[in-house]
Amino acid sequence: MEPLNLRFGGGVADTVMHPLVAVALVLAIILILCLPRKYVIVPLLLAIFCIPLRQVVVVAGVHFTVVRIVILAGLARWAVLRSSLTGGFNWIDRLVTLWAFASLITFSVQWMETQAIIKSLGVFLDALGGYFVVRFLIRDREDVRRTVKMLAIVAVVMGACMINEQLTRQNVFALLNGTTSAPAVRDGRIRSQGAFGIYIDAGVFGAVLVPLLVWLWSDAKSRLAACLGIAGATAMTLTSASSTPLLAYAGGIMGLCFWPFRRRMRLFLWGLVLMLVGLHLVMEAPVWALIAHIDLTGSSSGYHRYELVDNFIRHFGDWWLLGFKDYNNWGWDMWDLSNEFVALGLTGGLVTLVLFIGILWLSFARLGIARKRAAGGRKQEWFCWCLGSALFANVVAFFGCCYMAQMQMVLFLLLGIISVATFEARRPPVARVETLSDSQLASVPDPVEAWL
Repeated sequence: MEPLNLRFGGGVADTVMHPLVAVALVLAIILILCLPRKYVIVPLLLAIFCIPLRQVVVVAGVHFTVVRIVILAGLARWAVLRSSLTGGFNWIDRLVTLWAFASLITFSVQWMETQAIIKSLGVFLDALGGYFVVRFLIRDREDVRRTVKMLAIVAVVMGACMINEQLTRQNVFALLNGTTSAPAVRDGRIRSQGAFGIYIDAGVFGAVLVPLLVWLWSDAKSRLAACLGIAGATAMTLTSASSTPLLAYAGGIMGLCFWPFRRRMRLFLWGLVLMLVGLHLVMEAPVWALIAHIDLTGSSSGYHRYELVDNFIRHFGDWWLLGFKDYNNWGWDMWDLSNEFVALGLTGGLVTLVLFIGILWLSFARLGIARKRAAGGRKQEWFCWCLGSALFANVVAFFGCCYMAQMQMVLFLLLGIISVATFEARRPPVARVETLSDSQLASVPDPVEAWL
């Protein structure tokens, strides 16, 4: 059974901060506050993804993780500069804001406890604060390129450290936590995790980066960084020894491979829907039972994930309004919400789940519109297609893990880049851009926003 305190974040009772981490964190905060805006993303990403998740400062019972502290520093920098968001406050921004508030309200009302409210406020800060810090920092294509390069560097460092875990059975980042440095082992296979909270997160991080790194490779000046990043991301995926990262990796590659059929994707999507409906009609079990048969490593828990989804669907009446806090009574290990959609529904109800799906749908839709507008501009089309493939890789990963802290920031980075890409697609021809102000460019109509 799940320990009750995990519902509210769990964690240590006292501050856990290694002296080296404390120095690195202070340096990161100073750089975030003092560097020119375009370079702030560098210390931000290094602090978030290279400092172990368990490093935390506890003040009056409130946990401030490294991610949370860095987000607060980023918000402070944004408040000082008072800089506007690229393209203005768009519909993705609005849906993310509504989603964060819905999560905060429903979880707090569901539990009606002080600790639940504190937990909700922390998650709210991580979500809304983390998202808007990224939106503030990523403003144009050059910022996107710099961000992806930094992610490539993180992938190289983490990939090397995770390979070291396989060879030495020691996680160097765990030493900073004052805990055992031995990595997790399942069925004789070492599952490396680097600085991430769990090995699945580490593997998924590498997997969903691949489409972005493939796009980076299309820039001749960035090919070395792209190649090294792809090698590091692949190493992270493989050394995590988990099926979910492998599926996400395959999903991103498959998305890229559909590039020649980009003008016929509607046909493929309808074909997929009809195939799933047909399988549901002819199978003895529901179509989502296929999840139970997914095992790419020989040690996966596909059946648990099937049971989780099956219980989630069958108990719709329990969670649709405000979520459901007794899901751990549904069966063995049902407390392990290793599915992003299930986790959002059970902790935030149907409204929160629908808003999150709306964020994904709108992101895909706007990328599709942007790609069509860029028809004939092959580089812009390819940029949008790689972003769509990266988003699809994340969707695949959602079926096998729940995004928290570091992984949530990966999603926000992608959403921020998508906002830049879709705004660029709305710009008038280059010859006219020089005659228009930023406010005029932001007012260029968007078919999706007009429809909404």
